[in-house]
Amino acid sequence: MILLPILKYPDERLRIVADQITCFNEQIAKIVEDMAYTMYHSNGIGLAATQVDIHKRIIVIDISEERNNLMVLINPEIVTFSDTKELSEEGCLSVFDTYEKVQRFCSITCKAYDQYGVAKTIDAYGLLSRCIQHEIDHLNGRIFIDYLSSLKRDRISSRIKKLNKLKK
Repeated sequence: MILLPILKYPDERLRIVADQITCFNEQIAKIVEDMAYTMYHSNGIGLAATQVDIHKRIIVIDISEERNNLMVLINPEIVTFSDTKELSEEGCLSVFDTYEKVQRFCSITCKAYDQYGVAKTIDAYGLLSRCIQHEIDHLNGRIFIDYLSSLKRDRISSRIKKLNKLKK
């Protein structure tokens, strides 16, 4: 397994829309394995391939306390949304040390494939619903801070730019 480098905001590669997977093979299985390893190593609960500069529609998620319930979603598509939304705090492995409240649908139904090409349908609620929506946004070139006011986005961008200058 390889620890993949995670792209950090404001890297423009985070804005690239990911391509559909058309062939399920060993290469896809290896990407999934490396993404899962990277997510667990980084203490994340979800990771989209876009975040590791692989522009394919692949997501890995594990919201379990034990960190032993990996969910793989390839070519995920949300087919139904609840009528209600919820405002809750989110963070992101690509946006350093930033947590903000974002409004998301309370529940969704998502169709996807696993790494072997087996189709599945997931009815997701709560944290799982939020996580799937967040990661699909990454595949579509969106970041959770895009949902914030321009004032909050500007503050986050300024803080991250200052931190990046201090690291150099």
